[in-house]
Amino acid sequence: MKTINKPFSFATISLAMLVALLISACSPANKTEPLEQTQTAPDANNNGLVAEQGLPFLSRNIQDEIFYFVMPDRFHNAKPENDNGDPARPISYGGLDVSSKWAFHGGDIAGLEAKLDYIQNLGVTSIWMTPILRNRAVQPDGFAHHGYWVVDFTEIDPHFGTNDDLKSLIDAAHKRDIKIFFDIITNHTADVIKYKECHDANGKFLNSEQKGCPFIASDELAQGKQYTPFILPGEENVKMPAWLNDPSLYNNQGDSFWQGESVIKGDFAGLDDIDTSKPEVLEGMTEIFKNLITEFKPDGFRIDTVKHVDLEFWQSFGPDIIAHAKSIGIPEFFIFGEVYDGNPAGLSKYTNAGKLPSVLDFGFAFNVKDVVFTDKNVSQLANLIDNDDYYRDADSGPNELLNFLGNHDMGRVGQFIAQGLPDISEQEKLARSKLAHAFMYLSRGVPVVYYGDEQGFTSDSGDVDARENMDPSKVDSYNDNNLIGTSKTTADDNFDTSHPLYQAIAKLAKLRQAHKALRRGEQINRFIDEQKRVYAFSRIVPNTLHDYMAVFNFSNESQKVSMPKSAVPYSVLSESASSMTQTQEQFMFELAPLSYILVRSQDPLPASNIQEINMLAKYEENERIFLPIELSFAPSQEFNIAHIKFYAIKNSGSGDVSETLIAYDTSFPYRAVLMPQQLENVQQIKVLATNSAGQVMTRTFEL
Repeated sequence: MKTINKPFSFATISLAMLVALLISACSPANKTEPLEQTQTAPDANNNGLVAEQGLPFLSRNIQDEIFYFVMPDRFHNAKPENDNGDPARPISYGGLDVSSKWAFHGGDIAGLEAKLDYIQNLGVTSIWMTPILRNRAVQPDGFAHHGYWVVDFTEIDPHFGTNDDLKSLIDAAHKRDIKIFFDIITNHTADVIKYKECHDANGKFLNSEQKGCPFIASDELAQGKQYTPFILPGEENVKMPAWLNDPSLYNNQGDSFWQGESVIKGDFAGLDDIDTSKPEVLEGMTEIFKNLITEFKPDGFRIDTVKHVDLEFWQSFGPDIIAHAKSIGIPEFFIFGEVYDGNPAGLSKYTNAGKLPSVLDFGFAFNVKDVVFTDKNVSQLANLIDNDDYYRDADSGPNELLNFLGNHDMGRVGQFIAQGLPDISEQEKLARSKLAHAFMYLSRGVPVVYYGDEQGFTSDSGDVDARENMDPSKVDSYNDNNLIGTSKTTADDNFDTSHPLYQAIAKLAKLRQAHKALRRGEQINRFIDEQKRVYAFSRIVPNTLHDYMAVFNFSNESQKVSMPKSAVPYSVLSESASSMTQTQEQFMFELAPLSYILVRSQDPLPASNIQEINMLAKYEENERIFLPIELSFAPSQEFNIAHIKFYAIKNSGSGDVSETLIAYDTSFPYRAVLMPQQLENVQQIKVLATNSAGQVMTRTFEL
């Protein structure tokens, strides 16, 4: 992603140009009343790791969460009797082979409940599980240990337990003030539908060497080319609810080749692709997941394969699901989607036009991988934050993005380090993993730890190679991997709370939870030195103006850097081998190799008065319209601090005038980044600028 209209010096960045913050407590990214800074305190039920004193899980905002992403089958086996599923339902039975990386390994929901102490002591406040609804256990291309081949959307897969087991887990987690998030799928079901033009009567490919059914595009359909769907005898009614057994509710156009219309209408790796453009499908899917919320009371959803579903589906589904959750007493129910795209323009389409509250930030993962695990340009991280303007719309913002370093599809931190820097020492591998986790915990957005990364797991690749067991493993290709920070292998039990990565992540969790700025503060680029591989950013709390600045040394050598500061004194917050000295005008940092230091202003930063607002020429890029704003400030003030809101003004022609909030910005250069449809029939833009002292200035501009 190109940095757009975001100038800064790669040697030093003027704080007067770059410091900005969210002023209004009702800004789009902070609709919940901002919390006062509190220290966590020990508690009998939560071991001192509750996000806020006196704040129960039900009312805790997403920005205050720390996630643990876990695959139940590979975590812990508490009930061996369910390892093969249910023999009474053959489609959901079998597939256990603890020596195969592809098969079921026996982990279950009861296993998660048994390990809640381990998870909680890591500092976790939310658990996100891979899908747990009833699957087709075995398909010709593998086993459903991952949970993404659903046939029954009304009950739990018997390999993982029962509906009652899930309710027990949720109750136990809630008593500890831990939330539970379900991973859900609306794009597809398990592979049940076959095509006469592609399969024989037994459901096998007509060509034994064939690996899929070629996609039929819309223009070919118009010319009469089509597939004839059929279902094998005995499988006509395997899906639940019953409406999912109707082939006419599926696209039936063959396999996706991941481009063009096949992204939406093609079968995802052979799975039955639901036609989400149909009103009855939207209604049915919405009802399915409303019912799950009513029965189990989860705290939110992660949605799989979002970009493979019609955009209009999300515009209705997300708001309806959240409204239902609120109606039954879950006020902070939250949804985030999986959009496998590192480009902020691509990701933000689903939070803007798609009306989803958030997405997983693949851009964050890709850029951290490049910088920390392969030594690419540090400026990539600054560019990532510069482009946060894409996410600043009327009802969401970058602080609500879900950050991660690895996952069950891409692979793991240990793998990325081993592949990117194969010749470094074991000590340096550990240092890089710690540094990447620190960057995630101190950055804007919500941190997600992939299970096993806290034990230094090192996968061979993505997908099944990155789904190791926490219990002692019998998979040879897992057990020959070199784990970071330990002499153990995956053949051992790996619930080790003394592991250096587990300990480091737990400390980061306590640090993040103790300071509101590290959860809700706006993130501002402060300093970058590409040659020394040093990057600094600030997190600034709404209304308080206390500056939390994190300085990272991504070099494996010690570095000394200086940067400008205000006369406000700063103190060091983090335990670090690095150090800071300061004058009234300058910071001096001595940074240990592959380290960070976190400092905090002891007093609020000074404010400045807004003198004038001007709108510069609009321009278009990345399928967005940019409205840049230029602010001038009183020259006697040191800091240029403002919060900008953009309102679209429409005149109906009959005298009715409406104003609608469409975007906001909190850092220089100020701008609105808009989908073109947001400006349809808009005649004027009102810009409202507020400074920290409460000064408000408004200007209206013709489009």
